[in-house]
Amino acid sequence: MTFSANDGILNEKFFISLFETHKDSIYRMAYMYMKNQADSLDIVQEVAYRAFKNRNSLKELGYFKTWILKITINASIDFLRKKQKVVELPFTRELGTQQTEDKYSDLLLNELLHALDEDEKRLIYLKYYQEYTFQEISEIVDSPVSTVKSKIYRTLEKIRLDYPKEELS
Repeated sequence: MTFSANDGILNEKFFISLFETHKDSIYRMAYMYMKNQADSLDIVQEVAYRAFKNRNSLKELGYFKTWILKITINASIDFLRKKQKVVELPFTRELGTQQTEDKYSDLLLNELLHALDEDEKRLIYLKYYQEYTFQEISEIVDSPVSTVKSKIYRTLEKIRLDYPKEELS
């Protein structure tokens, strides 16, 4: 569905309803960058403000989730720049509650991911942890689908070369 600012389709109540539907995804994306609950909640609040203020810039309702996640990423990056934090993405589970084999797997996974740059981590996170399609990822990171695919495949190849199959099994 396509609409203009004059249509009033994205009015206050409808916006709040859509935001509520996607608030968990917004929080998870913010947490990926912030690494703590308080800052993540601040980001969710900032995203709500920015999105509501600019709601008339959304041209197609079907892209609301992509649009809101893009705002989330930008708000998170802005926040980190202001605080000058170093970010590590939350890829591992808590080790205290797992068996020894799982601990080793998590440590290896954490080591693999630390070797990646932030852009590579973000793409792997979106593809394999959030399970977005290449198309959705391309819209979120504002890159062509072919670029997203090649970066993800290049990152996976980098992991394979750095850690031969014997080390990973």
